Amino acid sequence: MTSPRTNKDQGLPKDRGLSRRERQIMDILFPLGDATVSDVVERMPDNPTYNSVRVTLTNLEKKGHVRHKQKAKRYVFSPTTTQTKARRSAVTHLLETFFAGSPSQAILTMLDISSERLSKQERQEIARMLKEAEGKKNDD
Repeated sequence: MTSPRTNKDQGLPKDRGLSRRERQIMDILFPLGDATVSDVVERMPDNPTYNSVRVTLTNLEKKGHVRHKQKAKRYVFSPTTTQTKARRSAVTHLLETFFAGSPSQAILTMLDISSERLSKQERQEIARMLKEAEGKKNDD
Protein backbone atom coordinates (compact mmCIF):
# COMPACT_ATOMS: atom_id res chain seq x y z
CA MET A 1 0.00 0.00 0.00
CA THR A 2 1.39 3.41 -0.89
CA SER A 3 1.49 6.25 1.59
CA PRO A 4 -0.38 9.45 0.80
CA ARG A 5 1.57 12.15 -0.97
CA THR A 6 2.39 15.08 1.27
CA ASN A 7 2.41 18.82 0.91
CA LYS A 8 6.15 19.49 1.13
CA ASP A 9 5.68 22.88 2.80
CA GLN A 10 3.75 21.55 5.77
CA GLY A 11 4.43 17.80 5.80
CA LEU A 12 0.69 17.19 5.70
CA PRO A 13 -1.26 14.72 3.61
CA LYS A 14 -1.85 16.16 0.16
CA ASP A 15 -5.30 17.70 0.27
CA ARG A 16 -7.98 15.15 -0.21
CA GLY A 17 -11.14 17.02 0.66
CA LEU A 18 -12.81 16.03 3.89
CA SER A 19 -16.50 15.28 4.05
CA ARG A 20 -18.71 16.95 6.64
CA ARG A 21 -18.56 13.84 8.83
CA GLU A 22 -14.76 13.63 8.50
CA ARG A 23 -14.44 17.30 9.53
CA GLN A 24 -16.68 16.66 12.54
CA ILE A 25 -14.48 13.77 13.62
CA MET A 26 -11.29 15.79 13.17
CA ASP A 27 -12.83 18.60 15.24
CA ILE A 28 -13.38 16.04 18.01
CA LEU A 29 -9.93 14.45 17.72
CA PHE A 30 -7.87 17.65 17.76
CA PRO A 31 -8.70 18.71 21.34
CA LEU A 32 -8.75 15.12 22.65
CA GLY A 33 -5.48 14.08 21.03
CA ASP A 34 -6.23 10.35 21.37
CA ALA A 35 -9.68 8.80 21.17
CA THR A 36 -11.38 5.48 20.65
CA VAL A 37 -14.30 5.06 18.29
CA SER A 38 -16.62 5.12 21.32
CA ASP A 39 -15.08 8.41 22.51
CA VAL A 40 -15.82 9.95 19.13
CA VAL A 41 -19.34 8.50 18.84
CA GLU A 42 -20.45 9.94 22.18
CA ARG A 43 -19.31 13.43 21.11
CA MET A 44 -20.92 13.40 17.67
CA PRO A 45 -23.89 15.76 17.25
CA ASP A 46 -26.29 13.48 15.40
CA ASN A 47 -25.79 10.03 16.96
CA PRO A 48 -24.06 8.11 14.14
CA THR A 49 -23.58 4.38 14.55
CA TYR A 50 -20.38 2.95 15.96
CA ASN A 51 -19.63 1.24 12.65
CA SER A 52 -20.08 4.39 10.55
CA VAL A 53 -17.62 6.27 12.78
CA ARG A 54 -15.18 3.35 12.68
CA VAL A 55 -15.32 3.26 8.88
CA THR A 56 -14.88 7.03 8.67
CA LEU A 57 -11.85 6.89 10.97
CA THR A 58 -10.39 4.14 8.77
CA ASN A 59 -10.93 6.36 5.71
CA LEU A 60 -9.25 9.29 7.50
CA GLU A 61 -6.32 6.99 8.25
CA LYS A 62 -6.07 5.97 4.58
CA LYS A 63 -6.04 9.66 3.65
CA GLY A 64 -3.23 10.25 6.13
CA HIS A 65 -5.14 12.48 8.57
CA VAL A 66 -5.18 10.07 11.53
CA ARG A 67 -3.20 7.09 12.76
CA HIS A 68 -4.05 4.40 15.25
CA LYS A 69 -2.39 2.32 17.91
CA GLN A 70 -3.87 -0.70 19.58
CA LYS A 71 -4.46 -0.62 23.33
CA ALA A 72 -5.79 -3.90 24.64
CA LYS A 73 -8.61 -4.81 22.27
CA ARG A 74 -9.35 -1.26 21.11
CA TYR A 75 -7.88 1.05 18.52
CA VAL A 76 -6.96 4.52 19.72
CA PHE A 77 -6.92 7.14 16.97
CA SER A 78 -4.98 10.41 16.91
CA PRO A 79 -4.46 13.20 14.36
CA THR A 80 -1.25 13.03 12.35
CA THR A 81 -0.74 16.78 12.60
CA THR A 82 -1.65 19.72 14.78
CA GLN A 83 -4.84 21.69 14.30
CA THR A 84 -2.75 24.78 13.47
CA LYS A 85 -0.96 22.97 10.63
CA ALA A 86 -4.25 21.54 9.38
CA ARG A 87 -5.82 25.02 9.33
CA ARG A 88 -2.82 26.44 7.49
CA SER A 89 -3.01 23.68 4.91
CA ALA A 90 -6.76 24.22 4.43
CA VAL A 91 -6.32 27.97 4.02
CA THR A 92 -3.47 27.44 1.55
CA HIS A 93 -5.72 25.13 -0.46
CA LEU A 94 -8.54 27.69 -0.33
CA LEU A 95 -6.22 30.47 -1.53
CA GLU A 96 -4.87 28.39 -4.39
CA THR A 97 -8.29 27.11 -5.44
CA PHE A 98 -10.36 30.29 -5.32
CA PHE A 99 -7.99 33.26 -5.16
CA ALA A 100 -5.02 32.33 -7.39
CA GLY A 101 -2.87 32.19 -4.26
CA SER A 102 -3.62 35.80 -3.30
CA PRO A 103 -4.21 36.36 0.43
CA SER A 104 -5.25 39.96 -0.22
CA GLN A 105 -8.06 38.88 -2.56
CA ALA A 106 -9.30 36.40 0.05
CA ILE A 107 -9.21 39.04 2.79
CA LEU A 108 -11.01 41.57 0.61
CA THR A 109 -13.70 39.00 -0.15
CA MET A 110 -14.14 38.17 3.54
CA LEU A 111 -14.31 41.85 4.45
CA ASP A 112 -16.86 42.46 1.71
CA ILE A 113 -19.02 39.59 2.94
CA SER A 114 -18.83 40.53 6.61
CA SER A 115 -18.37 44.32 6.48
CA GLU A 116 -21.80 45.00 7.94
CA ARG A 117 -21.27 42.44 10.72
CA LEU A 118 -17.83 43.60 11.86
CA SER A 119 -17.86 45.44 15.16
CA LYS A 120 -15.64 48.44 15.79
CA GLN A 121 -13.50 46.23 18.04
CA GLU A 122 -13.08 43.62 15.27
CA ARG A 123 -12.08 46.30 12.74
CA GLN A 124 -9.52 47.66 15.22
CA GLU A 125 -8.15 44.14 15.79
CA ILE A 126 -7.75 43.63 12.03
CA ALA A 127 -5.97 47.00 11.72
CA ARG A 128 -3.64 46.05 14.60
CA MET A 129 -2.83 42.69 13.01
CA LEU A 130 -2.05 44.37 9.67
CA LYS A 131 0.32 46.80 11.42
CA GLU A 132 2.05 43.89 13.17
CA ALA A 133 2.40 41.99 9.90
CA GLU A 134 3.87 45.09 8.25
CA GLY A 135 6.34 45.47 11.12
CA LYS A 136 7.44 41.86 10.74
CA LYS A 137 7.89 42.38 6.99
CA ASN A 138 10.12 45.42 7.61
CA ASP A 139 12.23 43.43 10.10
CA ASP A 140 13.13 40.88 7.40
